[in-house]
This record gives sequence, structure tokens and C-alpha cells, in this order.
Amino acid sequence: MAKYEAKTKEEATSVASFISNIQDDQIRSDCKELLRIMENASGHKAKMWGSGIVGFGKYHYKYDSGHEGDSCLTGFAPRKGNIAIYTNLSLAENQILMDKLGKYKNGKGCINIKKMSDIDKDTLSKLINMGVKNVLKKYPGSA
Repeated sequence: MAKYEAKTKEEATSVASFISNIQDDQIRSDCKELLRIMENASGHKAKMWGSGIVGFGKYHYKYDSGHEGDSCLTGFAPRKGNIAIYTNLSLAENQILMDKLGKYKNGKGCINIKKMSDIDKDTLSKLINMGVKNVLKKYPGSA
């Protein structure tokens, strides 16, 4: 059986270049703000993961099935009309903080926002920091 190879891997492309090429002015501006918030909250510099995800930190996972790979501890991806934020945190288990976040929609494993002004940045920072700690606890030795 062929070994699975992840499509989304850490890339050497420039995060600044990626963000500066976002066509929508609002999303580009919000991604610059989100970059600063996520670097501070995660303690890691941004790197590109695949062609469209800005990720922070790195961890190695291995499932009971034997499938394993690497992923970013947290990250975001600008999409058409919104930004997906990947916290690696069970949002349902953190409903008290989610209620303080502001205007968002749950995606599959992510928080979707229209614009940064719709959310509370301190709450987002807490969620990101908690998510990073959660992953590092589950997968010790990563960063």
C-alpha cells in the first residue's frame, strides 16, 4: 500500500508576498492584523502551508490507524468573502469563550469570520493560545 503524502505541507514561499497579493482590500488588511495576533498568541513566526494557509508552529501527529504527518499548530486561510481560522481547539468545549468572540460561523474544524472588526481580538488570542497548548500537550515534543 502506498504511503499517504499530505498535500498541505510547510512551504518556503513568502507569507508577506502571499498576503500582499490578496485582491480584496478588507481581507488583505485583516490578514495583516491576524498575522500579528497569531504570531503573538502562538509564539511562532508565520510560514506558508500549501498555497493558501498561513500557519504558525508545527507538530507531528500519528493516528491509531498508522497515518501520520505534520501540520501547523494554528493558522488562517483567506477565502473569498471570509477568513478561516484554525485553532486546533474543540470549539464546543470552549463555548464560554466562543460566546465572547463576536460574529463568526463554525466551519469544519475552524472559525470563519467576515472581518476582524466583527470579533474580540483578546478572546481570539486566548483561543489561539489555548489551541496551541492543547496540541503541544497531545503531541509532546512538537513546536
